[in-house]
Amino acid sequence: MKLSPGEELLMLQIRLHKLPAPTREYRFCNRRWRFDFAWPGLDQMVAIEVEGGIWSKGRHTRGCGFEADASKYNQAALDGWKVGRFTTGMVERMEAIAWLRKALSDGGN
Repeated sequence: MKLSPGEELLMLQIRLHKLPAPTREYRFCNRRWRFDFAWPGLDQMVAIEVEGGIWSKGRHTRGCGFEADASKYNQAALDGWKVGRFTTGMVERMEAIAWLRKALSDGGN
């Protein structure tokens, strides 16, 4: 699957910071839900979603898509996942990589 610009940048940042390689498009429950990036084999379950189309009325910001995302993230929380959600702008500002470094190093505590 082709990476979005935000996903490509985050993947580059992960490599530059020498963080563990993620599993891409990781399916986390029996529904067809997937995380953009996931680290399922660690002591803590960590995932990142790079949300696209937020300024162009993309799927994530319209009613049906937003509601589906809410269900997905609520189930992930019940299953014990720590999920960071970031826009491409947040990835560009290094907010995603800062969150990820903390989440992977100390479980986000």
